[in-house]
Amino acid sequence: MLDLGFLVSWLLFILPFFTFSFSFFFINARYFTLKSSSSSTSKLPRSYPLIGSSLAISANRERLNPWIAEVLSHCPTGTYVLQRSLGARQVFTANPANVQHILKSQFFLYPKGEVFKITLTDFLGTGIFNSDGDNWKFQRQISSHEFNTRSLRKFIESVVKTELSDRLIPFLSSTAEKNSVLDLQDILQRFAFDNICKIAFGFDPGYLSPSLPRSEFAIAFEEATKISGERFNSMIPLVWKLKRYFNIGSEKNLRKANSKVREFAKNIVRQKKQELKENSSLEATDLLSRFLNYEHLDDDFVVNIVISFILAGQDTTSAALTWFFWLISCNPKVEEKILKEIIGIPEEPVYEDVKEMIYTHASLCESMRLYPPVPSDTKEAAGDDLLPDGTVIKKGMRITYHPYAMGRMENLWGSNWMEFKPERWLERDKVTGKLSFMAKDSYTYPVFQAGPRICLGKEMAFLQMKMVVVGILRQFRVVPAKEDGFEPVFVSYLTSKMKGGFPVKIQVRNSSP
Repeated sequence: MLDLGFLVSWLLFILPFFTFSFSFFFINARYFTLKSSSSSTSKLPRSYPLIGSSLAISANRERLNPWIAEVLSHCPTGTYVLQRSLGARQVFTANPANVQHILKSQFFLYPKGEVFKITLTDFLGTGIFNSDGDNWKFQRQISSHEFNTRSLRKFIESVVKTELSDRLIPFLSSTAEKNSVLDLQDILQRFAFDNICKIAFGFDPGYLSPSLPRSEFAIAFEEATKISGERFNSMIPLVWKLKRYFNIGSEKNLRKANSKVREFAKNIVRQKKQELKENSSLEATDLLSRFLNYEHLDDDFVVNIVISFILAGQDTTSAALTWFFWLISCNPKVEEKILKEIIGIPEEPVYEDVKEMIYTHASLCESMRLYPPVPSDTKEAAGDDLLPDGTVIKKGMRITYHPYAMGRMENLWGSNWMEFKPERWLERDKVTGKLSFMAKDSYTYPVFQAGPRICLGKEMAFLQMKMVVVGILRQFRVVPAKEDGFEPVFVSYLTSKMKGGFPVKIQVRNSSP
């Protein structure tokens, strides 16, 4: 049996030569990818022996999501088999029939898989987003029960109202008075972080305080998310694995960040346990209290749940709202229609109020069509298969369905797919003339996943986002601080971000809508 230390040393010895060979091609990647521009298949990446399409991947590494969308739009079936280095192949698809096949019809044939779990275990452990089989099923059953309780919905309403009235609105008022610039992406992340901590754990971190404190945990969480996401995009996964083994570079930073994240989560669990022990009659309103009622759950399991909920509750809703407010600022007619809808909404809306806001709902859906919080999701085939469009799948292949690309497919959304058009989600009754929301099937629009793993927090997310939209737009205009025509860059790690943040000025409305 080979000594592990010797094997690692040998790999480190040959890695510079291997990297140099790849670097020669990467330096000339743009030359190679552009050389074929006269070909009818110029939009499809060229593949070479040994390195596959690594040249094209490298040339587009700063814009992977738009690039994949372009590639898939030039494939008749909306599916492309990308040739990676050393013979590895990965399937990308924007075909709804394939998505339904993967997420529903053949669900158990397409688990997260070992590559996904190994890549994220250091960060998410065996939490619900990084597990398969019985472990996933058990977590799903518990979570499903807790998310469907009426008391939880009321608790969410109360938390969001308080965070809006006590923190977000006063902060925006102060910013407007000073005529200063703020990063709305950062503010929305802070707002979402406070919300999810209150809702899920009954804990208030006060991250959206007037001084905008830089929470050690929040910084560590963002670092862990970023580096974990970069692992997926690594050209040579062996590199990050070696860096992790020797605890150097980005992997050293990830280990430090993960340690802070897990310690924070452990403290939350310990405090909540002590709180419940000291007051056994305390009503279980937050999610963590409800989970801890299942006494057979061990602490590591609960810690994984805490981290997973923070990822789901903070990063996804803040990302969706960031892009929404940018799109609204570019489309004043849409903003005007939302304002008209807000007229009939009480100062402190509840679920029943925001449920009737169909135009706002359509606008949020349209925003997430173009800029989904999770732009892609990957499964791993547990056996050989044939996708509905005829793509041959071999055991162990990775299959990625791509909501970002799907939102840009002409065959799904029409020739005006690039337009921000909430009306595509609405239908007018021919008799009454009343508009109603017309949902798309979850396989054409898998922003919240679909099938057995469909997002449990979908309703909660829309409730929070609508309340934020009402709270902000009722009183303020959000004006991008950069010049007209500025278009932010969409980047993604585990969730999407606006590169460099979203600098804006806040203006008080002259009168109520």
